[in-house]
Amino acid sequence: MKSLKVLIVLTLVLVVSALGIAGFNQFKSGYDIGDRASDFRLKDVSGELVSLSDFGEAKGFIVVFTCNTCPFAIANQERIQALDAAFKPKGYPVIAINPNNPEVKSGESYAEMQKVAKDLGVTYPYLYDANHEVYATYGATKTPHVYVLQKEEDALIVRYIGAIDDSVRDAASVTHAFVADAVEALLNDTSVTPETTKAIGCAIKA
Repeated sequence: MKSLKVLIVLTLVLVVSALGIAGFNQFKSGYDIGDRASDFRLKDVSGELVSLSDFGEAKGFIVVFTCNTCPFAIANQERIQALDAAFKPKGYPVIAINPNNPEVKSGESYAEMQKVAKDLGVTYPYLYDANHEVYATYGATKTPHVYVLQKEEDALIVRYIGAIDDSVRDAASVTHAFVADAVEALLNDTSVTPETTKAIGCAIKA
């Protein structure tokens, strides 16, 4: 009986280890504060392919993983637009990315992205993560989920990760504008505080 218990325990350990190697670990990490972020090349709703390297004059980026249908994402659409209006002229444009799989979540197709962008009159690139790889590289889990990147020579350094602000849905009740504060801190060469917050929204459907 003791030998059987040992065998069962060893089997469980092997199974868990295999799952970690084959599945969990590849999506486990993502970026941390201070990491170098990699560039990407994704299709915009305009039909053009867009990379961060296209923005030669940018000082950094506000990368927002968002979507068409999540109530939290919808509630933040005007705030995302406002961030772009405030910080694009200062060198920190918004880059929005939809990581959702339309086969998993209806309303998230490329054509529907185009309609949403047109209806909203978006002023920033709205990109389709068609292979659902960029969100995993970054470690995004929610919509919306924000990464503020700062250019340092030839690198893009992660300086903030988390929520847009401290109000889940109502812009009128915002008391801490996390992303805006982070970008202002970078522009003023001061410390970003807080560097991370909890992103609250719908789970990415990929």
